[in-house]
Amino acid sequence: MAKTKKKRREDLKKGEVLCSYCTAKCCRYFAFPIDAPKKRQDYDYLRWFLLHGRVAIFVEDDTWYLMVYADCKHLQEDHRCGIYEDRPQICRDYTTDNCEYEDDALYDKFFETPEQIWEYAQAILPASQGRTFSSEPMSAREVVLPVLG
Repeated sequence: MAKTKKKRREDLKKGEVLCSYCTAKCCRYFAFPIDAPKKRQDYDYLRWFLLHGRVAIFVEDDTWYLMVYADCKHLQEDHRCGIYEDRPQICRDYTTDNCEYEDDALYDKFFETPEQIWEYAQAILPASQGRTFSSEPMSAREVVLPVLG
C-alpha cells in the first residue's frame, strides 16, 4: 500500500487551510505553566502528576508546563471542531503560524514517566538520606518488615 505524502505548509494554495490536512493536534491536549521545581518536595509533586496517566511535563524557554492529553469533547471524527462558530476565545486566537503540524516540536526537557522526573531530580539535587524511588522491585533481602507483638 502506497503511503500518502503529507502536504507541506509551504505547498498550500492561496485560500487553503492547513487544518484541512491535520489531525487536530492542538485539540488533543492542553498545557499550562507551573512553578519550576526547586526542592525535592517540588519534584515529588511533579512525580505525583505523572502517576496520573495521560500527562507529561515539559520545559520550554525556562518555563515548566504540565501537559494533559485530553481530546476536546467537540472534536469530530473528521478532526474538525463541532462548535466552530461558538468556540472559546482561546481557540479563536490560536493560529497555524507556529502550530505543531510538522511534528518537529522540540522541548528543552520532556518527562513522560514518574521515573524520569525522579531520576532528573536525583541527578540535580544534593544527595539525600531520605526515601528514594525506583521502578525496580526490591529484593527479598532489602525488605524489612516490622515485627508485630
